[in-house]
Amino acid sequence: MARKVFFVFFIICLLPANISFSASAVRPLPAAPQPEISAEAAVLLDWNSGRILYARNPHLPKHMASTTKIMTAIIALERGNMDEEVITSPRAANTGGSSIWLEEGEVKTLQELLFGLMLRSGNDAAVAIAEHIAGDLESFAELMTKRARELGAKNSSFRNPHGLHDPKHYTTAYDLALISSHAMGLKEFRNIISTPSVTISWPGHPWSRYLYNQNKLFDLYEGAEGIKTGWTTPAGRCFVGAAERGGRRLISVVLNAPQMWEDTISLLDYGYNCFSNVNLVKEGQYLKSVAVAGGATQKVEAVAGGKYFYPLQPLEEDKITYRFVLNEPLKAPLKKGERIGELEVYFEQELTGVVDLLAGSEVPKISLWRQLISFLGKGE
Repeated sequence: MARKVFFVFFIICLLPANISFSASAVRPLPAAPQPEISAEAAVLLDWNSGRILYARNPHLPKHMASTTKIMTAIIALERGNMDEEVITSPRAANTGGSSIWLEEGEVKTLQELLFGLMLRSGNDAAVAIAEHIAGDLESFAELMTKRARELGAKNSSFRNPHGLHDPKHYTTAYDLALISSHAMGLKEFRNIISTPSVTISWPGHPWSRYLYNQNKLFDLYEGAEGIKTGWTTPAGRCFVGAAERGGRRLISVVLNAPQMWEDTISLLDYGYNCFSNVNLVKEGQYLKSVAVAGGATQKVEAVAGGKYFYPLQPLEEDKITYRFVLNEPLKAPLKKGERIGELEVYFEQELTGVVDLLAGSEVPKISLWRQLISFLGKGE
């Protein structure tokens, strides 16, 4: 069926009908003051919609320290199996920095290594994972950069799986927000980063390894979900945080942030307090009447096949516009609930979401007898 675009732009207005549209009535409210933060670069992302709620130097290339491990975990989860056994190489066992004290020849499951990677920030676990997935660190780093590009992170370059300093190893706050957003869509990733502590074996020792979650945000912020801390001298303090409240998930990225916990809390508070998740389209809502060719009735109601929410500040509703994209010409018969097109939702002329348009009722094909009567009637 041919796809024809039918343009209808309109503005949703939540004001009562008796309010006049005088200049004083529609004057915008003062913008909510943006948070004061110490970070050199930062982004606050609304996970559900993808809207950037706050940005400071979002595309400035910065070293990322151990927040690198978010991408390491993504590659491991997408390419590996949690029950696979990994043999610790000499290179992994001798990796410097933070560690889970892996020993050469020690066998661990990929899941155990991921707990060591994300809870204890083990650089040795990162190397063991990289070698297991790609054979060597260089090949794994290429996988990381390639996957980042696929996720929209165009200004990131990975040179290792752990984040120890390399001049060519960098990202941006915006890229890291996109990478983290994808990671938070992976159930196993969320399970790992939200685990308070875990015990894994330590062969040859009278005790096991006890790994506890180093993310202080769980104690500092209601609804905290993760994600990862990082620090090196060149990168400074870095943190990617996430929280979920009332069905809304926010992701905060701060790079080179001397007060990374305070910055993160300020950004999350800003997102929750200054933006409301507005229901722009309700499921089953009547949206438009559409012509139908050859039907017992000449029109069918187009209704929303789902609901659509978008985070907005006060009086930002006038920046929302819509476009109908219909499968025209519609021809009978149509079943109730049949997809007949889509409604595109725009914020400041940028596409933010799409809702299916469904037939609100059945439209049977007109009978030959009725067609004949109709034809004769037109001829009179």
